[in-house]
Amino acid sequence: MGLLAFLKTQFVLHLLVGFVFVVSGVVINFVQLCTLALWPVSKQLYRRLNCRLAYSLWSQLVMLLEWWSCTECTLFTDQATVERFGKEHAIIILNHNFEIDFLCGWTMCERYGVLGSSKVLAKKELLYVPLIGWTWYFLEIVFCKRKWEEDRDTVIEGLRRLSDYPEYMWFLLYCEGTRFTETKHRISMEVAATKGLPVLKYHLLPRTKGFTTAVKCLRGTVAAVYDVTLNFRGNKNPSLLGILYGKKYEADMCVRRFPLEEIPLDEKEAAQWLHKLYQEKDALQEMYNQKGVFPGEQFKPARRPWTLLNFLSWATILLSPLFSFVLGVFASGSPLLILTFLGFVGAASFGVRRLIGVTEIEKGSSYGNQEFKKKE
Repeated sequence: MGLLAFLKTQFVLHLLVGFVFVVSGVVINFVQLCTLALWPVSKQLYRRLNCRLAYSLWSQLVMLLEWWSCTECTLFTDQATVERFGKEHAIIILNHNFEIDFLCGWTMCERYGVLGSSKVLAKKELLYVPLIGWTWYFLEIVFCKRKWEEDRDTVIEGLRRLSDYPEYMWFLLYCEGTRFTETKHRISMEVAATKGLPVLKYHLLPRTKGFTTAVKCLRGTVAAVYDVTLNFRGNKNPSLLGILYGKKYEADMCVRRFPLEEIPLDEKEAAQWLHKLYQEKDALQEMYNQKGVFPGEQFKPARRPWTLLNFLSWATILLSPLFSFVLGVFASGSPLLILTFLGFVGAASFGVRRLIGVTEIEKGSSYGNQEFKKKE
């Protein structure tokens, strides 16, 4: 193991990275709170500023993937599709099998200039996660309880509010509703059998309400749907902790572009279109497992330096006073002060670990274990 690889495994460095992310996030959230005063004056200026503030936070996580772990992302698509990336509003459909699938999506957003303006249909619980949920609130992210009777009006209103968004956005939908587990898959396929739908091997049965509503509300704003099927070489199952320890992964993403005009206007027909799409996604995963590649040309968009420069800037601003403070604590010789500081370090490490835990599959929600037994 080289020196750099060894350093990446050290808990102290992980704490410092977490410190920079958390403190910079608090600063960014405070600035976002101040920008609310701009909303009545210029809604679009408010939005543009918050896109850049969000970028400053999200890009730190992307930096870990691109520069810390040096994970590589390869696109399988066509040249015409690549040329449209970052130049149009789009709905993104991504399979939800991995702990870092969102991070692979974010790195593509970053490389094509839409990271700060990226959107997602997120579960309501994430709104209360410090930093992440708070930043999303200021970005006008659409939150849902995953109970359509209660979500309908909120989701429709949130989506329609995005119709005049000033910067190109990619709106992410996890149509499966929750991360793939064997238990959820078994229950999901029982529902598929009762509905006469084909069995999926690698995906859960897609929940169509969110998709058909997003397409209806964003028609005229969004130009296309990008279907993204993600997998990792070597049958790896990466984690955010693995990224933090500097483990390098190789992600492959098959991207297909569907102009919105190709998606039926009728809700039932649009739902059938989505079910057919997931059957095709399942076939793509089967092909990948057999051949180790997706169909299409391969593209490796170059990582940009901005994520690294952004993190280094925050680290320079925040770590210098931290080091001075720590030296002062130990130089004081006060046992009470030193113990208080060590207690704070322990609490901080626990808090960072809890944030990472949000991404872990085994700590995911129970949604899907029982909900699939109900009709949409």
